Amino acid sequence: MFADTKMDRKDKLFVVNEVCEMKNCNKCIYFEAKKKQDLYMWISNTPEGPSAKFLVQNIHTLAELKMTGNCLKGSRPLLSFDPAFDQDPYLAVLKELFIQTFGTPRYHPKSQPFVDHVFTFSIADKRIWFRNYQIIEEDASLVEIGPRFVLNLIKIFKGSFGGPTLYENPYYQSPNMHRRLIRLSTAAKIREKQQVKTLHKMKKMEGTVIVPHDPTADVFATPAPEKPVVIETEPPLVKPSVKRKDKKFKRQRLAKKRL
Repeated sequence: MFADTKMDRKDKLFVVNEVCEMKNCNKCIYFEAKKKQDLYMWISNTPEGPSAKFLVQNIHTLAELKMTGNCLKGSRPLLSFDPAFDQDPYLAVLKELFIQTFGTPRYHPKSQPFVDHVFTFSIADKRIWFRNYQIIEEDASLVEIGPRFVLNLIKIFKGSFGGPTLYENPYYQSPNMHRRLIRLSTAAKIREKQQVKTLHKMKKMEGTVIVPHDPTADVFATPAPEKPVVIETEPPLVKPSVKRKDKKFKRQRLAKKRL
């Protein structure tokens, strides 16, 4: 396995097989980002296959989690699988694909001759949950290192990055459909609130009784006398402002009241 980012968006995924062949790789993990918010992961056995496509959900990196666990670079991981992987045929295919991809080959030149962490693959809610734990030497307890994420299976293909479909997840829902359902549910809630408001208004209009005008109510209403209209042709005189020297300031008056 190796890291390579020299991929163009216009290129098809079959180009990855050629890149793996040039680098003498027979296992590949390819991350495909769409719309800057959806992440897909391909795990493929190049160049013959099979390959599986997943939707990566609930990603939590090491910086977010701040876990206390740690492991050495290049150490061998133990792979722990849920017993449910042996129940269905498609899960057995994924288990073998994970073993060949995440397992360290024997006598690999870049691997260290010791084991200090565990990769766990568990199944819950029709999804695969990945966790990474450190093995503590003293009591063999586990401390999570991270990262953690959830893999939602989409399809399993016979070939590498394509070919005939071996299995399709019937419980998979695309992110676009999920976001559309959320928008429809919020719009339905808003419409329901508006309908409730209109019903309240209609009930208020039905409950109000219109009282007819009583002619005897104006018996004691006497008209006010009309005042003569005076039009001033000259401006009013300005009163001279005389300052009192004996007037004290507000601060002095308050001090005098306190005394």
